[in-house]
Amino acid sequence: MKRILVGDIGGTKTRLALAEGEGTVVVLTEVRTYPSLHYATLELVLEEYVTQVGFPVEGIALGVAGPVSRQRAQVTNLPWVVESAALRQRFGVQCILLNDLEAVAWGLPALRGDELFSLQEGVPSEGNRAVIAAGTGLGEAGIHWDGTRFHPFATEGGHASFAPRTEREMALWRFLQARHGHVSWERVVSGMALPELHEFLRAHEHSSIPAWLQAALEGASAGAVLAQAALEATDPLCVELMHWFVRLYGAEAGNLALKVMSRGGVYVGGGIAPKILPLLRQPGFLESFVDKGRMRPLLEAMPVQVILTDQVALYGLALAARSSRIC
Repeated sequence: MKRILVGDIGGTKTRLALAEGEGTVVVLTEVRTYPSLHYATLELVLEEYVTQVGFPVEGIALGVAGPVSRQRAQVTNLPWVVESAALRQRFGVQCILLNDLEAVAWGLPALRGDELFSLQEGVPSEGNRAVIAAGTGLGEAGIHWDGTRFHPFATEGGHASFAPRTEREMALWRFLQARHGHVSWERVVSGMALPELHEFLRAHEHSSIPAWLQAALEGASAGAVLAQAALEATDPLCVELMHWFVRLYGAEAGNLALKVMSRGGVYVGGGIAPKILPLLRQPGFLESFVDKGRMRPLLEAMPVQVILTDQVALYGLALAARSSRIC
C-alpha cells in the first residue's frame, strides 16, 4: 500500500492522517484532529494539514458523515459539500469518498484484539456483520458476506423513525415531535441527543438541575458533561439519563442486527461507546439488544463487540483505497 492521506470527517471533528501498510495492517502517521466547525470548508482543513505535514501521497480517501452519491456528499451536521472531483483538481491526486460508517466497516479487518471489547460472545460464525456508532450523530452500516468475502455498504439507518417501547418513551417522542417533526433514532441515540433527553427527563421527573451542573453545561460539551456526571455518580438524574441512553442504544443496535441478519457480529463504534464502556457492560444494553420477542435466540447468538479505537475509520479508508486501486 502506497502512502495516502485519509480523513474521518465528522460533525464535531475532522481527523486526518497518512496511511500505509501491507495486507490488513495499516500504519498511521501524522494523525491530527481539527474542530470541524472552525472551518468554512473541508478544503481549508486539508490545506492546513498539507502545510503542516507536507504532501508525499499517492491518493486521498475520505469518510464523510452523510450520504455519498456519485462521489459527492453534503455533510449531515456541517455546512460542507465535499466532491472528489474538486479535491482531485485541487490536490492533483485521485480521491475517493465513502460514508463514514462504511469506512468503519472496511476497517474491521485491521483491528487488533486490544482494540475490541466483547459484550456478548454469542456463537461466532461467518455471515453478515453490522456496525452502529453514536457520536455527534448516529451512523449505521452493514457488511454483506457472499460466502467468500465481505462487502461493506453504507446506510442512513440512524435517520429511520424512532420506535418508542414504553409510556415514557412515548412521552419522549411527543416532546421531540413537537420540536422537530420527524423523530429519528439519531434524535435519541447520539451526542447531540443527550441534552434534549436530559431536558425531557428533568421535566418528566419534576427535577431541578444543580447549580454546579448548570454551570458545567454552559462551559463545555453538554453531552460529555452529562455522561461524565453519570460515570462519576455525581447527579442521580444524569445516572438515570445514561442508563436510559444505553438501553435505547441497545434497542436500536438490535433493530439493525435483525435487518442486516448480522450472524457474523455486531460492532459498536463511534466516539461515545469507549467513553461509557462501564455503562455498556451493565445489563441494560444487552437486555434491550435481545428484547425482540421470538427473535431473542437469534440475537443472543450474535457476537457483540465495542470498538475501542477512534482510528478504525482511518484504517478502513486505507483498505478501501487499496481495494479501489487509487494507490
